[in-house]
Amino acid sequence: MAKRRLKFTFPPELVTEPVIYYLGHDFNVASNIRRADITEERGWVVLEVEGRDEDIEQGITWVIAKGVGVEAVEG
Repeated sequence: MAKRRLKFTFPPELVTEPVIYYLGHDFNVASNIRRADITEERGWVVLEVEGRDEDIEQGITWVIAKGVGVEAVEG
C-alpha cells in the first residue's frame, strides 16, 4: 500500500460537492483529513491518502478533472 499527503484546493462551485467521499468510494482510496479550511467561497484540505499506487493515481486524475487543485505536501 502506498501513502501520500496531498493538498486539495476547491473552487467555489465544488466546495459543497462530496469529492473526498467519491475518491474513497470509487477508487478504493482511504483518506485521513489532517487539516482543512472550508468557507462558502473556497476550501482547502490536506489529506493523507492510502491505497494501491494505481488507484491513487486514477483518483488524483479524476479529482483534477473535476476542477480541484492538487499538490503534494511534504512531511
